[in-house]
Amino acid sequence: MREKRLIAAGVAGAAVAAFGASLAGTFQFDDLALLSDPGITSPGGWVDCFRLIQTRPLTWFTFWANYQLAGEHAAVWHAVNLALHVAVALLLWDVLRRLIAPNAAVLATLIFAVHPMLAEPVNYIFARATLLAALFSLLAVRSWIADRAWPAVGWFTAAMLAKEEVAAVPVFLILLNLSRRRALPLAPLGAMFGVALAFGLRVVWATTVVPGAPAGAQAGISPLAYFAVQGVAIWRYLRMLVVPWGFTVDVELARPAPWLAAVAWVGIAAACVAAGRSFRDLRAGFWALGGLVLLLPSSSVFPAQDLAADRRLYLPMLALSAAVALVAIRFDRHVLAGALLALMAISVRYSLVWRTPEGLWSEAKLRAPGKIRPRLQLARALPPEPALRELAEAQRIAPADPAIAAEQGRVLLTAGRPAEALAAFGRALALDPTDARALNNRGTALAALGQMSAARADFERALERDPCLFDARVNLKRLGFGDVEPAGWCRYTPAERAELER
Repeated sequence: MREKRLIAAGVAGAAVAAFGASLAGTFQFDDLALLSDPGITSPGGWVDCFRLIQTRPLTWFTFWANYQLAGEHAAVWHAVNLALHVAVALLLWDVLRRLIAPNAAVLATLIFAVHPMLAEPVNYIFARATLLAALFSLLAVRSWIADRAWPAVGWFTAAMLAKEEVAAVPVFLILLNLSRRRALPLAPLGAMFGVALAFGLRVVWATTVVPGAPAGAQAGISPLAYFAVQGVAIWRYLRMLVVPWGFTVDVELARPAPWLAAVAWVGIAAACVAAGRSFRDLRAGFWALGGLVLLLPSSSVFPAQDLAADRRLYLPMLALSAAVALVAIRFDRHVLAGALLALMAISVRYSLVWRTPEGLWSEAKLRAPGKIRPRLQLARALPPEPALRELAEAQRIAPADPAIAAEQGRVLLTAGRPAEALAAFGRALALDPTDARALNNRGTALAALGQMSAARADFERALERDPCLFDARVNLKRLGFGDVEPAGWCRYTPAERAELER
């Protein structure tokens, strides 16, 4: 018992040492959207978390609870993510010690606890879904190996409520029983596949009907083209598992030539065949195959705007860390200790990168010099003049991108240059004439120039296109024309409603 407590304390301490700097971090990127989501900020918003259209409802519920308890105190949000990672690491050790040699189980758990591949899901509040889904997936595995198959179905359902990308867990459980030469409980497996199918179809539907969804039909890439890229993406993940450098929040991954895509997938197939030679009795091959299986839902045919994302390896790392440990356990323990300390140091470095928007997006720009998003996000973190220089460079890369012109207008307006802002907002509107926000932005610049009638017309046209656009409605109210109540279906945060009711 004392030994178990010492191991648990060591695992928890290692995880906190690697990622504890996250507690000093801020809200980043999509984190900020959580603070303006009425389903999270409203006291009764927990009901909205379980709307049919809301994917990952269990994760959204934790966001709602986080906001109700801590408001916008980022340290508390980060503490929840860090605590979840520690819990996942401890549960992984509890599972692995029942399946593989004790020394290998401890090594695998320590690799998982400190590996920099996990820096993004731990440091990025919005990625909490990954942590929760991994936690419930491990609980499902623990119940499964204890011959409690129906409770495993319940834990798997909770994992799917946290993040639907865990849909391959039932396949992993089949492989687990085949490797252990155990019978398959068909009814519970059928229930799991039914749950996976139901939630999968719900995600496909939601990404079709939610405007601007970053996946599925609105991802901007076909399933076949996405599949072609994913072979290269998987090799990138595996390379970074072994050579842990080059992580970024915004991966730049070019679509490969057909021959290269074919070679990548043939290489993966060959690796699976090689792993199959050490599949039985939970040897390293089983864990390698299991990790690839857990990766497939996010890295096969269901398209997403982000062709690669480091956080997608969090769940597969539960198995891949065991594969690495079973191979590495024969090395000298001093070498292993040095390797773990090196991994921890790199994780600390990336956690420090995640502390500020400027640090995060400067790193992303360095890793993806041809992408626009890092430059846009970096511009939002910089003073006006350096921000405008970043945006000018972005405009040279993508002159037809309306988001760049809109951001230029915002920076110019902030810098007290409304005439130049008006021109920038006008370019953004010309590039995307259907965008209600572009009309509102132009109206804001017109109002700053004293052209109130023209500003009012832009705000009203913006509301014709989007009756719930808060910025346009509050701008009209500030001009003295905000008497019309928003439609009943409009969803505003409590602070926004208070602003409209003043």
